[in-house]
Amino acid sequence: MESLMNYILQFGQLNQQQIDLVKSKAVLKTLKKDSYYQEAGKIPREIIFLTKGIFRICYYDNKGNDITKYFMDENRFVADINCYNQGIPSTEYIQAVTDCEYLAFSKSAMDELSMTIIGWDLIVSKITAKGLADKLMRISTMLVEDGTERYVNFLENFPGLANRIPLSQLASYLGITQSSLSRIRKNMR
Repeated sequence: MESLMNYILQFGQLNQQQIDLVKSKAVLKTLKKDSYYQEAGKIPREIIFLTKGIFRICYYDNKGNDITKYFMDENRFVADINCYNQGIPSTEYIQAVTDCEYLAFSKSAMDELSMTIIGWDLIVSKITAKGLADKLMRISTMLVEDGTERYVNFLENFPGLANRIPLSQLASYLGITQSSLSRIRKNMR
């Protein structure tokens, strides 16, 4: 719970009563490795803060290939924010790469926090803007780099992640084949 509050307090001030209210709305949940937190076609009903583990956000192309868009590790909010806000079905899957623990906030909990805490919407807006900026930065650098540069960049930005996720998923994220990734890793040794 402390990691959640430390994260939120980077984006705005809350007094102790408000902090206690936020904590009271969070529900601790777990998800086993390889299970899906969210499936395409379903409407997201909560926003979560990942406290332990790794999620991957993925989709299936028209040939049925599993494509990894990105990974989310600890101490980050995870939400298909557009679908959540609009109440429409998601087009993405969110899968646990490892056993995961997270704090879930239901839509009604988020609405109550919004109505009760002055400045809550601004905090949420800043968190959302940071998440979108981080996502855009990841995507834009991937477009101009070759496979080796993408892998090196991934190692620099997510130093502890490469050893925690399957090579097939990492290769998918990097937009290269698993054999190309193996070759890149071998050449870097």
